[in-house]
Amino acid sequence: MWEAVTNSPIIDLLDIVIVAYLLYRLIVFIKDTRVIQMLVGLAFLLVLSRLAGGLGMIVVNRIIDNLQTVWVIAFIIIFQPELRAALANIGLRRGFGLFRPAVEIPAEEELLHAVARMSKRGLGALIVIEREVRLTNWIKRGVPLDAEITAATLEAIFTVPGPLHDGAVIISQAKIAAAAVILPITEREELGYVLGTRHRAALGISEQSDAIVIVVSEESRAISVAHEGDIKRGLSQDDLRTEIERITLRQAGGGRRRRRDGEATGEPAGDSGSPA
Repeated sequence: MWEAVTNSPIIDLLDIVIVAYLLYRLIVFIKDTRVIQMLVGLAFLLVLSRLAGGLGMIVVNRIIDNLQTVWVIAFIIIFQPELRAALANIGLRRGFGLFRPAVEIPAEEELLHAVARMSKRGLGALIVIEREVRLTNWIKRGVPLDAEITAATLEAIFTVPGPLHDGAVIISQAKIAAAAVILPITEREELGYVLGTRHRAALGISEQSDAIVIVVSEESRAISVAHEGDIKRGLSQDDLRTEIERITLRQAGGGRRRRRDGEATGEPAGDSGSPA
């Protein structure tokens, strides 16, 4: 029976699907990192090795052969940050990222209102919204609050020169769990010339968790969202709402938006016949 299973065409199809998925994840991983540069260098060495062997260049060929024996170790040492981020990202993608349940954002309207107000006032802000991966270790490094999520509270925290404005706010268990939290900075060196410390911290925690991170720039007043090592910048308030709904697997124009429209007009939420 086992032999019949192993000889089944379904196994061959599964083999192809797994290899295709791994190649896809590899391409996604290396396309925006320094890994692609090293792969180009390795390809150049392979071509040079073939050429040196064909032309009888003994010394060059021996040097390249010695380099090829240590390139794996060099790869691991040089690209340790990228490899760590990739492994963490794989660990976060339960079910290959296909069956992750939607997680509601607590007090979403209060959050959006606070971000809009801080953007208009030019207050720098960094808000981390915990999802499936717990951020307990980072919460312990900040100032514990356990406060209700309101726009006024968030705005007060990030108002200069308040004692808690420098650092991040972490929202956990539908509460403002901590403020003045120092987050890990992304180790992607190419972003150091483009993004400020606040944005790199947002990327850093998004690389190590599945949190949604909202950033308000103090200089440009621009709103950004970081998630799973990716960041979208220059968002309007409507763009921010749409991006959060996309991340949490809610369709724009779905039941939640209809409920908001119903509340604005005084109509019952279920009258439209749409699913909640």
